[in-house]
Amino acid sequence: MSDHIKRIAVLGATGSIGTSCLDVVRAHRDEMSVELLSAHTQWQLVAEQAAEFLPRTVVLTGIDRNSIPGNAFPPQVNVEFGEDCLANAIAHSDAEVVITGIVGAAGLRGTWAAIEAGKTIGLANKETLVVAGKLVTDKAAETGATLIPVDSEHSAIFQSLQSGRAEEVSRIILTASGGPFRTWSREQLAQVTCADALSHPTWEMGRKITVDSATMMNKALEVIEARWLFGLPSEQIDVVVHPQSVVHSMVEFVDGSVIAQLSPPDMKLPIQYAITWPARVAGASPKLDLSETFSLDFQPPDLERFPALSLGFEVAERGGTSGAVLNAANEVAVERFLSETLTFTDIPRLCREILNAHDFDSQPELDELLELDHWARQEALNWIPSSPPHSHSLASRHC
Repeated sequence: MSDHIKRIAVLGATGSIGTSCLDVVRAHRDEMSVELLSAHTQWQLVAEQAAEFLPRTVVLTGIDRNSIPGNAFPPQVNVEFGEDCLANAIAHSDAEVVITGIVGAAGLRGTWAAIEAGKTIGLANKETLVVAGKLVTDKAAETGATLIPVDSEHSAIFQSLQSGRAEEVSRIILTASGGPFRTWSREQLAQVTCADALSHPTWEMGRKITVDSATMMNKALEVIEARWLFGLPSEQIDVVVHPQSVVHSMVEFVDGSVIAQLSPPDMKLPIQYAITWPARVAGASPKLDLSETFSLDFQPPDLERFPALSLGFEVAERGGTSGAVLNAANEVAVERFLSETLTFTDIPRLCREILNAHDFDSQPELDELLELDHWARQEALNWIPSSPPHSHSLASRHC
């Protein structure tokens, strides 16, 4: 990297993406600095981060000033509260790169503020594009904002695409670990407990994303994200199950060449690449040891056992309001599963029924998407399965 110190804002600093991002900054103290941190309610952890990195501003979006001690943060750090303050802080920040690590639709507002400000955005919040894909990409083109993916799969595609021209791309292939249940039968899936779903075989993630991986809804959302991020129709997007999570995704070009990005499963690498792009630098991520014997397996996904993935392809093709509705319904469905009021296999059923019930609009404005987000959440909270779940399906989840 050059002698220039790159200034970074980290939205969702206390989550898995945020803490991994700060690990990257620790490994590059002479090349990176933290300008802004945001958190929702975990003020103790973000206060520790502020003491270490001394950002100009910290924003807490889920609590007020009276909820924390007056001396919790270093005196030189400006502490603000609320969603409005976060959008304002991003707009007026000197940060060049904004890492958007807030999970779910809650991350849309901060990402939108960064786009309006013309920042370079390390996009870890896939829901931004799922909910408002066309509006987001149009706004980025208008303001000159740069969207660089941080999801490992989309970062792999972003890197692989640099091997050819856009018109030479035949298809992109997202890899999926398959989660903990890739070999389970439909009968076994009906018995999944919360503890089962939270045990991912290769990645350490937050609870919501871990459940999404188990249902393959996470991959469905990534299909939708890829459709907008790379400007490809759904028929040029495929998914393949790859349990080792070493090949993070691939691009097939028209001549039959397939370019892939490989590395051990660790989010620090795509985060660092988003910050340093177009340069590559040595970092804190582990490297692939090709001196050891290992195998790479690939198989097609089973859409019958994992119907959530079909929803992703459908929404990627349809666009409009469907992404906002699917995302909102799924967020509530996962919350209900974790709170033991919904079974594992009910999650995609709920999403399907609410998606089918909404009034579709092919060209919505942002306000309409936000209204539908609220509507879908209420519908998901009130949704009752057409047949009652087996009692043992909701027992002993230990969440």
